[in-house]
Amino acid sequence: MHFSGCLCALLVALVYQVSGMDTVIGLYGETIEVPCNNGAPKPKDLFMTKWKYDDGDLLTQLKDQDASVIATDKYKDRVSMAENSSLLIAAATLKDEKTFTCMVVAGADISEYPVKLLIHKAPTGVEITALATELEIGKPTQLGQCSTSDTNPAASITWFKNKKPLVADGKGIIISSKVKVDEVTGLTTTSSILQYTAEKGDTAALFTCGALNTLSSPVSFTVTYPTERISLHVISKGPLMEGANVTLKCKADGNPPPTSFNFHILGKVVKVENSDSYTVTDVTRESTGEYKCSIIDNAKMEDSKNITINYLDMSLSPSGKVMKRFGEGLALTLQTHASGELKVSWTKDNGKLDSRPTFDKLTYSDSGKYEVVVTMGPLIKKASFELVVEGVPVIRRVAKRRGEDGQHKVLTCEAEGSPKPTVAWSVNGTSADESPYVNGKITHKLTIVPTVNLTVVCTVSNELGQDTRTINVSTYSSDEGDTTKLVVGVIVGLLLATVVVGLAYWLYMKKSKQGSWKTGEKEDGSTEESKKLEEKIEEKLEENSQKVEV
Repeated sequence: MHFSGCLCALLVALVYQVSGMDTVIGLYGETIEVPCNNGAPKPKDLFMTKWKYDDGDLLTQLKDQDASVIATDKYKDRVSMAENSSLLIAAATLKDEKTFTCMVVAGADISEYPVKLLIHKAPTGVEITALATELEIGKPTQLGQCSTSDTNPAASITWFKNKKPLVADGKGIIISSKVKVDEVTGLTTTSSILQYTAEKGDTAALFTCGALNTLSSPVSFTVTYPTERISLHVISKGPLMEGANVTLKCKADGNPPPTSFNFHILGKVVKVENSDSYTVTDVTRESTGEYKCSIIDNAKMEDSKNITINYLDMSLSPSGKVMKRFGEGLALTLQTHASGELKVSWTKDNGKLDSRPTFDKLTYSDSGKYEVVVTMGPLIKKASFELVVEGVPVIRRVAKRRGEDGQHKVLTCEAEGSPKPTVAWSVNGTSADESPYVNGKITHKLTIVPTVNLTVVCTVSNELGQDTRTINVSTYSSDEGDTTKLVVGVIVGLLLATVVVGLAYWLYMKKSKQGSWKTGEKEDGSTEESKKLEEKIEEKLEENSQKVEV
């Protein structure tokens, strides 16, 4: 009691200050923190902090002591003080919307900081109910009712069409809203009714409503309106050509659309019920003409289309597999008949040709598969034939050359013919090489090592005949460019010739001396020996000549 008297006396002596009011917004049902002095730090000479409201004190806290709850009403178990002197109110309701004051005693000053508390609650959901079954163009219709409940403050509802807000204009768009307050909780329920006059473009429109960033699920409506126009559509799998089926489809812009139509097929009327289509089967070029469709109960509402049945006729001669001989001619005939302008292209073995092929004098390179493609818009027709040019094989060239090692001879035999010729040589060799058979031509190479002068025969043959050519092959010394061996051979030959001539001269001189001592008979005998000697010399010279060639 003595302490209380002192405290009262002290409070009377203090300077009393009241600051401006702050506002704090809390969420319904949550714990709300109401700051003291806008959350400023506690003064160093703090003596006491107390929270109160219009109906009484809530709690106090002396310096360096725990806060004490003074309230005895509904706040007794719901209030506490935070470390920074903020007031904490648990399980906030709308009844907590009032002014709370924080009183701070520090030194000789008493300061009060009033805070106005507001409680907000977002809507739990937004939904559209009482939906219209359908919308009729030009007729005002209650589209639906949008509602949101348990909010504070009361929610403002906005209607949207295709995500764009609708603004009431008192004519085509009329919006009326009302708010209901719950007597127990104080929370509000807002409802909004949209009366809307539909347009034809609203057939696929999506309507939603929203409040406080919460949107309802989108809804759409069937929009009804009478038919004002019909259109005829021609449907076909691929181009309109002879033998195809053509479907005529009549579309109306009304909703719901008509279910029965009259189709006018080249002057003949066909009534179709419970369908908007009619199929003309197996059309011909005579099916070209005007086609119409109309509504049964309004013949003046019709649409028409001119249909052209395209046709393309083509024939190619020859066809299939064509066998011809080398040098013969081949007549090529292409006949076309069509309903429009044509484009013609040729290929040979899948390669494009610049122009139509001609075959005045066939060669082996003319063999192949020829295809002609005739097009008229989307229509395409193709025809082809395979040309095979045959002939007796002919050797076009034979040749020889020295191998890179100087020891071998490479023989070449070039020929053409069809079917593919077989190449044979009159001698055996190594490294036989045959080129690819292209355009009736083939090249065969054979490598040999000649030890004597040879005449080699190349023979090419197929089922139609054969051809042969010869080529002379000498040994190494006769090769062009073999300069070193030739010089050596000449030197050896000259040396042998010199020896023979010297020997002949010696024998001649010896015989001459003997003849001068003997009678004439002996001289005649010496003459015969001289003839024999001359023959031997000639044989030696001829032998040396052959060695030089070798």
